[in-house]
Amino acid sequence: MFTFADLKKSIGCLPTELQLSVSTSLDQWLKQANDNNLPFNPHERIIQSIAKAWCCSEFIAESCTRKPELLVDLVNSGDLDSVYSEQAYQTKLANLIVSDEAELMTQLRHFRRREMVRIAWRDLADWAELSETLLDLSQLADACIQAALAFLYQQACELRGTPLLADGSPQQIMVLGMGKLGAYELNYSSDIDLIFAYPEDGELPDRKSTSYGEFFTRLCQKLVKVLNDITVDGFVFRTDIRLRPFGDSGAVIMTFDGMENYYLTQAREWERYAMIKARQVAGDFRMGAQLMAMLKPFVYRRYLDYGAFEELRGLKLQITQELKRKDRMENIKLGLGGIREIEFIGQAFQLIRGGHEKSLQTRGILDVLSILGQVKLLPQTDVDQLSQSYRFLRRVENHIQQYQDKQTHDLPTTEQAKLILAYSLDFQDWRSFKSELDRVRTAVHAVFDQVFAVSKQQNKDKLSQKIWSCVADDEELQDLLESYGFQHTEETLKAIKDFKNSTALRRMTTKGAGIVDRLLPQLIESAKLVDNPDETLVRLVKLFEAVAGRNVYLALLSENPDALNQLIRLASASAWICDYLALYPVLFDELLDTRTLYEPLKRDDLNQQLKALLAAIDSQDLESLMIALRQFKHLNVLRVAAADIMDVIPIMVVSDYLTYIAESIVAYVIERTWLMLTEKHGFPPGTSNDNINFAVIGFGKLGGIELGYGSDLDLVFLYDCPDGNAMTSGEKPLSCSQFYGRLGLKIRHILDTKMLSGVLYEVDMRLRPSGDSGLLVTHIGVYEDYLKNQAWTWEHQALVRGRFIAGDLRLKASYEGIRHRILSLTRDETQLKTEVSEMREKMRAALDTKEANKFDLKQSKGGIADIEFIVQFGVLANAAKHATLTTYTDNVRLLEGLAEHGFISPIDAENLRTAYCTYRDVGHKQVLQGDKAVIDEIEVDGLRKQVEGIWHKVIEL
Repeated sequence: MFTFADLKKSIGCLPTELQLSVSTSLDQWLKQANDNNLPFNPHERIIQSIAKAWCCSEFIAESCTRKPELLVDLVNSGDLDSVYSEQAYQTKLANLIVSDEAELMTQLRHFRRREMVRIAWRDLADWAELSETLLDLSQLADACIQAALAFLYQQACELRGTPLLADGSPQQIMVLGMGKLGAYELNYSSDIDLIFAYPEDGELPDRKSTSYGEFFTRLCQKLVKVLNDITVDGFVFRTDIRLRPFGDSGAVIMTFDGMENYYLTQAREWERYAMIKARQVAGDFRMGAQLMAMLKPFVYRRYLDYGAFEELRGLKLQITQELKRKDRMENIKLGLGGIREIEFIGQAFQLIRGGHEKSLQTRGILDVLSILGQVKLLPQTDVDQLSQSYRFLRRVENHIQQYQDKQTHDLPTTEQAKLILAYSLDFQDWRSFKSELDRVRTAVHAVFDQVFAVSKQQNKDKLSQKIWSCVADDEELQDLLESYGFQHTEETLKAIKDFKNSTALRRMTTKGAGIVDRLLPQLIESAKLVDNPDETLVRLVKLFEAVAGRNVYLALLSENPDALNQLIRLASASAWICDYLALYPVLFDELLDTRTLYEPLKRDDLNQQLKALLAAIDSQDLESLMIALRQFKHLNVLRVAAADIMDVIPIMVVSDYLTYIAESIVAYVIERTWLMLTEKHGFPPGTSNDNINFAVIGFGKLGGIELGYGSDLDLVFLYDCPDGNAMTSGEKPLSCSQFYGRLGLKIRHILDTKMLSGVLYEVDMRLRPSGDSGLLVTHIGVYEDYLKNQAWTWEHQALVRGRFIAGDLRLKASYEGIRHRILSLTRDETQLKTEVSEMREKMRAALDTKEANKFDLKQSKGGIADIEFIVQFGVLANAAKHATLTTYTDNVRLLEGLAEHGFISPIDAENLRTAYCTYRDVGHKQVLQGDKAVIDEIEVDGLRKQVEGIWHKVIEL
């Protein structure tokens, strides 16, 4: 048995003022250990550490003297001198045997005291790095929560029955650890913030039909009681559940659906900050992963959310004012340059950029700071300073709390407590410690001030602010606009004044108006980046007026010059995009989300997105369906346009993407209208949801996979039914011909009905048999007979670009067979030339521009229509000999086929392809600028003459 003499030397190393109290308490402990014959034989390292640990922590000294065997157990087990494994706490708690709630509370409190003594001792002895201390504290909390929940859940299930998931498996709650617990950064005497959730509602099969909500509420209340209540043995962890939805007034626990609805629709901005470190600490971890994925969009916005700067800046100001009011500026957590300022710096960037920079979606602040340095969002010198300061301040925080196991962040005020804290941190005296603390806090606050400084734009007295304020006379303001590169200063100034005096701006909150006051001077300055600043500014102030109630978008632009400059470039290139955004502000998110903006979705991804969008809409809810389809179209067309404007994708791909969007929409419209009708009227004979005997054929640009931004859809509806008079199988039966007629009408109604959110597509169905006078939906047998015996040559020309779009794949095969047979008919070439040429002259006479020296990209001589007619003539004249010419429907590949079979030379084919792609590219850009597809003739004079020459060579008699 070691004696007091073994400690005398180490006690003598303590500051003189602190030796007596340590000697007294150790002497008391030794006497109790000897009286109880406790086997205590520590090695030298333990002996050397005892004096400092007991001196710097009254909690350690009191715990050991209160229960002498505690220290003996820690030393003899080797736990005091060891680094714990990840599962150490769970393993130890698994060995506890308890029979009731009271015994559970006692055992957990004893366990907590033992482990907290170990953690504090290792920290004060400098055996544990800060990372070990924080991890141990967090894992201890996890293990206690898990052990308590497991016991209480089993007890509750035995008493009342087990809640079940829809699949019949047992249902458990999810416990989210917030703040430092969630980030594995728990401080020594911290409380723990918990939020509870459960997957599904239901009822227990007991006599009272207890709801799952009641069952889990009682369970959570008991869990909080077990952890939080103070007994003669103390507490486990102070437990706070006020961060839950609606705070104290909210339910103790909510379903997943309730949680998702709250956080995505009602949660306040500070709750994003609270949720950023959330981690599941107990419960069903498989289901919990779904909950965390569900909540992620609330925390990490898809756009760069610079409004977070405003929110955190305001929150920090409130904290500082409260500390000043309470005379607590020496609080190392909340005071100037304290722990909270470091956390705010990291978490501000997480909230703002975490949706884009996935690496920032992590919890630990030191990891966040490191990433901020790697991605150049903070200078490495600042990262190093903040990281070192954080480690220092967290050690100070832990040592303050380890002294008496109290939840405080205030520096000590008594001389003895000051000396103890300084000594615990290896400083010779309080003055040297305080000097280092002040240096650290000053450095932290300097970085905080720099990161959270109000935009430099706001602090400068710039001429652009004078323009926006409109305090000078018009002549001076126009001169100032001219100095920024504006040319049409009268019109531009009028647009600025109109916006400033607009009803939308007057209705904005003070905060929103302040954002606009910072944003507009930046816009005035940045407009010089483009060649048409006047047009661009006018377009953007109209857009800002339309989204004036959405502060977050304007704050983003105000705080992030790169985002503003990107929008300016897009607005400069396209009036259409600004008008689109003004009409549908919900799309603003997409414009500023570079992850998706310049990557339009391909066909499979479009189908998945549309399926997800429509999944929640009832099959008979026609209005919601039409609104959702329009939203889908607007969103995805916008992505294509943005990528097109910035030259991310070539013209051929632009048309591909626009065609994919239309195809996806048509396919889902067919699917939904089929469900609407069959639920009411039943199925036509021989059909099912998988075999509908109906198809939509696309012609023109849709059929040729060449849609533009303003293109309508040329459609023909086909069906196949052996007996048109056969009745459907439902309670309100229709004949097959009536059923398919109504199906066609409903499809057209959904596509081209004008709503507040616009039309999906203008639909042209004049290519059906007999045109406007014909039936809307045509039997496929009638269709083939019409094409073979009644159709005009121009209708066969249109068939060259006819393509199955959506519907029953069996009809696809039938249609393609018909198309091949009709196109492959043997034709008199001279007569064909005459008919094609006459039709082209009629079109040109009716549709070509009448303006001198102007060129209609489609209808003028040498334009798109001439190229299309050359291709159609080539296919109709040669398909009988070369069957492969009926394979494709797009002009580019058809030109390649015609050159391959010798109809035109490779050089002519290439010239036509170049002219065709150029015309289409220019046409797309005209649409994006809000202009007609008419340009100055001189711009394409060379291409026009080449096309005219080939026309004369190929078609002229």
